[in-house]
Amino acid sequence: MSHYAILQTLNATLLASKSATQTLQKWCDDHHLASPAKIRAVRDAHIFKAASDEIRHILKVSNDEKVGYRSVQLFCGEYVLSEADNWYVPSRLTDEMNDLLNNSETPFGLAVQSLNFHRRTDEVLLLWQPVNTNWDQKTISFDSHIKPLDIPDQVLQHQAVLMTDQNVPFSIVIETYTKNIFLFK
Repeated sequence: MSHYAILQTLNATLLASKSATQTLQKWCDDHHLASPAKIRAVRDAHIFKAASDEIRHILKVSNDEKVGYRSVQLFCGEYVLSEADNWYVPSRLTDEMNDLLNNSETPFGLAVQSLNFHRRTDEVLLLWQPVNTNWDQKTISFDSHIKPLDIPDQVLQHQAVLMTDQNVPFSIVIETYTKNIFLFK
């Protein structure tokens, strides 16, 4: 399967899924990236991004309501599969959920799964395409030297809103997937 087909497969799976964490967990397991195949969120507590007015509007919170933030890398074994900026409303989560988010490597989707949430993907960016724009208008060279694909570190980005089963938004996430999704063992 081509790299582009793999990227589109992950993209379609994420779009159809309630949880990116569950999708990455299955991806990790299906591609034998670690044993046991377990997704863990490594947080960088030194990074903080305040919620913009737009984020507050989408989350339906006032200017004085607290919005939490996590910057994490989601690992499968030793491989970073994605990096995420996540803004969330702590008052819409349980104390246990907030404790997990602040004090463990539990991925966000796993920490809040009891909310029976769903996600609405608002933006998808393909950060890499193996074929250049206007490829069909260029002269084709049948060079016998096949160049390896130059895949950037970041290949796909999703922006999504997580909502409770009552359609109350409680999180906005920007997930950036890495070229490590192409690792197969």
